[in-house]
Amino acid sequence: MKRFINKQWLYILGAFVGAISGYMYWKLIGCSSGTCLITSSPIRSTLYFALMGALFFGIFKKEQHAE
Repeated sequence: MKRFINKQWLYILGAFVGAISGYMYWKLIGCSSGTCLITSSPIRSTLYFALMGALFFGIFKKEQHAE
């Protein structure tokens, strides 16, 4: 488990930052009419932003080449 976390720490950090951002977006901006697919629910908003955060932070991960 420790090895997995050491290898994937950037994705985990991105998901954490994204989840916090998604919840804050829902709380502060959200969707007043309730018809917005993602931002009308705190769970959907949090999960969507967590996924986007993990993918975004994953861009900055350096590839390790096997020799």
